[in-house]
Amino acid sequence: MSDSTYNSPTAFGQRVKKARERAGKTRATLGGLVGRSQEWVKAIETDRLGMPRLPLLLRLASELGVDDLADLTGDERLAAATYTKAAHQDLPAIKAALTTYRFADTDEEPPAVAALEQRVRHAWQVWHSDGDHRTQVAPLLPDLLANLQLATRAHEGTERRRALAALAQCYHLAQLFLSFQPSPEAVMLTGDRAMTAAQDADDPHAIAVAAWYLNHIFRDAGERHEARVELAMQAVELLRPDKGPEDLARWGLLHLAAALSYAKVGKAGDAWRYWDHADTAAKRLGDAYAHPFLIFGRGVVDAYAITMNADLVRGQAAVDAARVDLAPIPSATRRSFHLVESARAYSMQGKDEDIAVVTLLKKAHAESPETVRFNLFARSAVSELATTGSAVIRKDAQQLRREMRLPAVA
Repeated sequence: MSDSTYNSPTAFGQRVKKARERAGKTRATLGGLVGRSQEWVKAIETDRLGMPRLPLLLRLASELGVDDLADLTGDERLAAATYTKAAHQDLPAIKAALTTYRFADTDEEPPAVAALEQRVRHAWQVWHSDGDHRTQVAPLLPDLLANLQLATRAHEGTERRRALAALAQCYHLAQLFLSFQPSPEAVMLTGDRAMTAAQDADDPHAIAVAAWYLNHIFRDAGERHEARVELAMQAVELLRPDKGPEDLARWGLLHLAAALSYAKVGKAGDAWRYWDHADTAAKRLGDAYAHPFLIFGRGVVDAYAITMNADLVRGQAAVDAARVDLAPIPSATRRSFHLVESARAYSMQGKDEDIAVVTLLKKAHAESPETVRFNLFARSAVSELATTGSAVIRKDAQQLRREMRLPAVA
């Protein structure tokens, strides 16, 4: 395709088609995910319909895994003026921490690994707590990363392996901070470094967690679902689910990763087969169990059924799944995320459910403001309902838009 064709007004449909095929989605699947028909997607791709308004354009980009709107529109000015992925004020500091290398003097006392492990546990507690979790955890990460890197160089044997496992966990926190931020290269960097640290630690538990977080990266990047499932199942082979909760929770989590990967590409049978394994693990762990930082347990397994049904474009099933009680999940960020996914489920049912969408997004914002503020679906939905919603919900949507610091869309 020539540059002149690429930059032509009619190239938008061609870009959408290319992005859809790269994401492995059918027209029917994509249409269902953005609340439109298969014929609507076809009309967009064949240029019978023009570029949609910004809120729907944002949702389309989100479902296609497109980070930069210019990749769809060809208009750099539009990409610069929009907010597909908002940048947290501490993003530069976290990126700098990932690319800063400190070398210890030979006489420098290495940090105590036990103390570093405690700091990592505290950072996870901060991440899952009420309030602005990104803002609260950001000041902790740079020094913690630096001290853990120093510890992995200074210690040997068992202490070094413990430091490496803790470092992998710290990279997972950095990845979570960077998610929904305009820095995909930094997200990939954290995933790769975490897996490297886990492998160097020769720790099956750390490797399993690294595989879970790499699955999220690969799904968002549109990598082949076969490769994602293979990674998860290779890590599963390192675990002994009959050994105790730590192995069993990770075993269930990795089967949940495979389920989400299959749902993302519309393979319902495989998706629910793997979800059943995760469900079995949650049942064995008991209703009251939730992993200390992974939060795997009964509530999370049930809540991810909302996401799976939505990705499989089963709107009513997703709404039915959204009736799950999220209160027992001991993480404000997780509760908020699953409330947003519940709102996404209701949005697939059409305009009649706009009140439910706004209500759920308000609840999600109350649980964890920054989870909602940086979520692509939430941003596009609130923007759209604040401008085109019915009079009944427009005022609430506009108030939520202000609280999320979103610009008004003409």
